[in-house]
Order: sequence, then C-alpha cells, then structure tokens
Amino acid sequence: MAKNRQASNSNEEFSNPLQYMPKGMFFTKGKGIHKDYLTSFELALRDARISDLNIVTVSSIKPPKCKILSISEGRKYLLPGQITFAVMARSSTQEPNRLIAASIGLANPSEDEKYGYLSEHHSTGETGQKAGDYAEDMAMEMLATTMGLPNDPSLKWDDKLEQWRLSGKIYKTQNYTQSAEGNKDGLWTTVLSAAVFIL
Repeated sequence: MAKNRQASNSNEEFSNPLQYMPKGMFFTKGKGIHKDYLTSFELALRDARISDLNIVTVSSIKPPKCKILSISEGRKYLLPGQITFAVMARSSTQEPNRLIAASIGLANPSEDEKYGYLSEHHSTGETGQKAGDYAEDMAMEMLATTMGLPNDPSLKWDDKLEQWRLSGKIYKTQNYTQSAEGNKDGLWTTVLSAAVFIL
C-alpha cells in the first residue's frame, strides 16, 4: 500500500507543469573562428559563456512572469553539465568577408502575467542592425498570430515611443544579435545568439 502511495506522489510531482516553467532567462551571444566547422561553433559557445552547458533548443515562448536577467546573474543558477533549455540562432560561413548574423527577437507584453514570443533569425548578407530589426518584427508578428490577430489593423509601430500597439495594448520588442564577416583566410566563422532559460 505504501509503495502505491509513493508511486502516486511521484506521478503528481512530475505532472506539475509549473515545475518546468522558467522563472528567469538571459540573453547571450558569441563568435568563433576555426579551420573546423564544429570547433568554430564550440568557440562561439565559449564566447557566449554557455559551452559548459548541455543545451536543448526549444521554441519560442517567453513564459509569463519570466524575469530577464543579466548573463552574470543568470549564470549563478546554472551548473556545468546541467541540461539547459534555450532558444538559439546560429549562422556559419567559410566565405571570406561574407556577412553573417544570428539574432533572437523578443516581443513582450507590458502586462507581466501574459506570455511573450521569441524568434530566431539566421542570415547571410545582412548587417547586424537589419537582422536584429527583422527578428524583432518577426517576433511581434508571430505573437499577433498566436493571439489570432495577424491582420489586425490596430497592429502599429510607434516611432516616437519605439513600441508596438495591438488592440490598444503596448508590446515592447528587443533583439540580441551577433554579426561578423567571414574570416579573410577562409576559416569557418560561426555566430550565435541565445535566450537561455532558468527553471
């Protein structure tokens, strides 16, 4: 009887969705250059200060009440070897002087109890500014789509306040972008940007 009760308690523990709800997140980015493609990616992870984590990529919702931390603060909650969830964008090239960029865009409601949307944009031939702007716009449009409002005429960008309005509500957007030019000697150049979650 005790054994059955213990199994039941265990099932209840693992069925609790709040256990897997991120409480915080941080943005990071990095660049790596090497003759081997995978090593250039590893060096980009090191530059981003997340190479010691076992990263599982996910998409693309910023949970309600999920606090955005600095990377220094966020790393205090993550141990080497820990399985960690992240939304990640990455781009690589072996072509000298080729522009590449990896950008994470965030569309965040002003009401903290609502969820936001994260987008990943990987590009070639774009500046970091252009890639970042595109990632922000994509995040906002995707959030509008999830709300069933993709063609809502009230979806407007306010240049003065630098924020989106949708159905009378304010949404803030931002991006975190790493860009680079391909190495002049033809070595692999990899860039990445990530939103790393903390459970």
